[in-house]
Amino acid sequence: MYKAWWVARGFNQQYGIDYAETFSPVVKSITLRVALQLAVSCNWDIKQLDVNNAFLQGTLTDEVYVTQPPGFIDKDRPDHACRLHKALYGLKQAPRAWYQELRNYLLALGFQNSLADTSVFVYSKGADLLYTLVYVDDIIVTGSSTALVDRFIAAISSRFSLKDPTDLSYFLGIEATRSQKGLHLMQRKYIIDLLTRTNMLNSKPVATPMSPTPKLSLNFGSPLDDPSQYRTVIGSLQYLGYTRPDIAYAVNRLSQFMHRPTDEHWNAAKRVLRYLAGTASHGFFLRANNPLTLHAYSDADWAGDVDDFVSTNAYILYIGATPIAWSSKKQKGVARSSTEAEYRSVANTAAELRWVYSLLTELHVNLTNAPVVYCDNMGATYLCANPVFHSRMKHLALDYHYT
Repeated sequence: MYKAWWVARGFNQQYGIDYAETFSPVVKSITLRVALQLAVSCNWDIKQLDVNNAFLQGTLTDEVYVTQPPGFIDKDRPDHACRLHKALYGLKQAPRAWYQELRNYLLALGFQNSLADTSVFVYSKGADLLYTLVYVDDIIVTGSSTALVDRFIAAISSRFSLKDPTDLSYFLGIEATRSQKGLHLMQRKYIIDLLTRTNMLNSKPVATPMSPTPKLSLNFGSPLDDPSQYRTVIGSLQYLGYTRPDIAYAVNRLSQFMHRPTDEHWNAAKRVLRYLAGTASHGFFLRANNPLTLHAYSDADWAGDVDDFVSTNAYILYIGATPIAWSSKKQKGVARSSTEAEYRSVANTAAELRWVYSLLTELHVNLTNAPVVYCDNMGATYLCANPVFHSRMKHLALDYHYT
């Protein structure tokens, strides 16, 4: 059977004339880890769905016309154009139109759209609780009973064409293996593919992703003649942030030299690849008997960058024993004391902790204990407990009021 596929020439569309909004949200990695941990802790089924031809499902609100494709021209009206009521692949509006179509359908079923993450939909009625996480056309569904999940899958398959639903095993390049003890997430296949592309698959493994000395700087080494490979590798490493908090600092550090990488930066990037070669199966484990308590660890290195003396924030958030969020990022200004650097790090950690708390609230999870932030700097700790801002600490007032 001959099938015709129409694809719009979206690259000819002009903003403000042919389209306005194109943004389509996808589920955050933190949300994904939180929802999976809750499902594992409650021993819920976790299903993954894939929608066929998702971008053809969206209903257009803009007035869009396309010319008749070659081979399908109406002989009686060869000069006429076709007005689109449904989206086509290639249109700027197609991703957003699909999200709106799915969102409207889920809301009609009684779901609530999360405010913390707009790609999360929660159904709650009596003892029934169902989470739906959307990443374009890939959907994860988990709920308080198998019958509830099956009813939802039957309902959505009556509206959209789905591939056969399966237990969660491979989602967004993440391999999931479930057992009675919990759920293990890793990106082994992604790592092997990356090492193969860079001819580092058989390289000698190292024990750490980055050497502490000497410290990397902008002028360390000779500039690369062709920096494209360096930029490609660092971009690929950033996607490993889904399951590998152990390389977060190294990737953050190497990302700061994308505009002018040198041979020393490239050697440091290859060291990360050598580390991954020996730890390809590493990931993190979502424990089934994990307590639902929320806490975080915060830290900062005062003036750690040898080029601009900007400090680096770091935090890691836990639900029980499971890490659900982590970050290593440079601060926006130069701190004039270690207390200031650590205090700003605490403020950033508190902001992330508050967001996770709001997400858990929308997921109908009630924490019995207040979230806790741990900090190893005495000055920052005292400043949190005793808000006395004299002239030397006045510039920290805003961060205190947030915390």
